[in-house]
Amino acid sequence: MNPAYLAFALLGLIWGSNFLFMKEASVWISPAQIVFLRVLFGFVPILAFALATRALKWRHLRHAHHFIVMSLLATTVYYYAFAKGAALLLSSVAGMLSGAIPLFSFLCVWALLRDERPSGRMIAGVLCGFLGVSLIAHPWTGAASGVNLQGVLYMVAGSLSVGCSFAYARRFLTGLELSPLALSTWQIGFALLTISCVTDFQGITRIAPHMGALAGLVLGLGLFGTGVAYMLYYFIVQRLGALAASSVTYIPPVVALLMGLVFAGEPLKPLHLLAMACILGGVYLLQSGRQPKPAQAHMRRSAKPLQADARL
Repeated sequence: MNPAYLAFALLGLIWGSNFLFMKEASVWISPAQIVFLRVLFGFVPILAFALATRALKWRHLRHAHHFIVMSLLATTVYYYAFAKGAALLLSSVAGMLSGAIPLFSFLCVWALLRDERPSGRMIAGVLCGFLGVSLIAHPWTGAASGVNLQGVLYMVAGSLSVGCSFAYARRFLTGLELSPLALSTWQIGFALLTISCVTDFQGITRIAPHMGALAGLVLGLGLFGTGVAYMLYYFIVQRLGALAASSVTYIPPVVALLMGLVFAGEPLKPLHLLAMACILGGVYLLQSGRQPKPAQAHMRRSAKPLQADARL
């Protein structure tokens, strides 16, 4: 059996479980504190791997301004928005909404770069995906829906932040000839600095006596959900290619739904299943409708590994 398929399944499981871990940690500490600890414990294995493979060079720091922007868009703001959204929503609902990340990312890249003309299939995919998001939020019913609209908006904000990071990476980073591992290490390293500057650490130790929540944060979100997840993603890209690796997006919403149902006792509503089908169907239509131009193919292959953040 190809080990890349095992890594593929493991990566989907890791990313899908993140929402339950964020939900449990939010009971004891703030979203900013969750992000700080997640980035801290995720940065350690990535830095160790980058140093072991000699992926980092001091000359890379001349691009520090780009790394800082990416750290804000693709890590600090994105992680904070998702941690806040997970705190306000059921973990299963937050996980299902995360499946719409490719839709928001496509819109951001199209709006900011305008280098890809959307096909009818792609437009149908975007509309189908946002129909799914609307079915989850259904703001027209107000508080009676049982879904916190503010939490949905935080999830949307996080997805938009990641989408803008893709556009920024395509515009400013694809020509730098830096390895994805080096880019990710610098990005997460700077994110650790930025989140440290804005985090109120008072009360961060409240999570310490709660071993389940602490293990989920340190191991589930940090070590595995950020550090190991990056390395698994690069391994899959190397073995199966970027297109196949991107299809791992379909797994986390399903895993989040099942984990919320089994481990947190969250309700399973038929409308949520329909919404998830719309979101995943929209992503499928969007991805299958893409017909990259030959001149753009190399750029997309180069930029693709940067999109690992979008599923974390």
